[in-house]
Amino acid sequence: MHTFKDKIIGFFIDSRSPSPPPPSDLSGARSPFSSFFSFLVGFGGSKSNKQQSDLRPTKSLPVGWIDKEFDLQDESFDSCVERSMSCRMENIHKLSEDYQQKSLLSDNKQTTIVLRSDEFEEAADQKSPQKPLNNPTDDSAFITSDLYEFLGSSLPNIVKGRQWILLYSTLKHGISLHTLIRNSAKLSGPCLLIVGDMKGAVFGGMLECPLKPTPRRKYQGTHQTFVFTTIDGGPRLFRPTGANRYYYICLNDLLALGGGSNFALCLDGDLLNGTSGPSETFGNICLAHTEEFELKNVELWGFKHASQYLT
Repeated sequence: MHTFKDKIIGFFIDSRSPSPPPPSDLSGARSPFSSFFSFLVGFGGSKSNKQQSDLRPTKSLPVGWIDKEFDLQDESFDSCVERSMSCRMENIHKLSEDYQQKSLLSDNKQTTIVLRSDEFEEAADQKSPQKPLNNPTDDSAFITSDLYEFLGSSLPNIVKGRQWILLYSTLKHGISLHTLIRNSAKLSGPCLLIVGDMKGAVFGGMLECPLKPTPRRKYQGTHQTFVFTTIDGGPRLFRPTGANRYYYICLNDLLALGGGSNFALCLDGDLLNGTSGPSETFGNICLAHTEEFELKNVELWGFKHASQYLT
């Protein structure tokens, strides 16, 4: 108990003052708690000489501090408002700078992503180059740029814009109707037959691949079938008149389009000779210079998508 009292008394004594002597025996005095309480809460009242001798006065403040006046200086309301506004503006400027820095970093990241995506696309283009669509005029003995444009606009919508594929040519595959029929199975859908006579006429018609020979004369095809010719100098197209449905016949030794009084176009099994005349199916004129002619070349064209994932 004496130790706790010594600590409390030492707290009120300046550290620069000499250390107080050890407390004397207070057995004959009042209770320690009452003495300590009277020391804290009251400066009046009588204390024993023994207790007064144990206490040491604290060191007073320097003279300069005693004479110093501490006047409260009230700050005006306007200055407080100005200081508050200045602090808010500083915070706003800091937030604005932080936002600009974050935006700049974000823009840099987006630019990097865009550049990397462009580089990836360029690399992909280099690794998988797309082949340009073939030009039929390079592989055909008959097709000119004007005829290619004319026939391209006359094709059914289902094959417009597709890539032209040469399925058969007598110059490349030999003279055989059987080979022409077999090669027609490489693609499905509309196909274009183009032939020419020795006098320079180019003519032909639209068929349906694959060609399917029948044991008897049985007409096939749809209303999309047509025939054309360049005998008048420019290409001319003849579509079905609706008089009949004799679109085309495919046999093992004969291939013919149209019907009625004449075939619009008929090729024999060896693909050396042919005939042509006015037909009721298409309302056409003779497609060649003469009704009977010698074939110069025979070509069969199919159509497919440029993409390998489309058919």
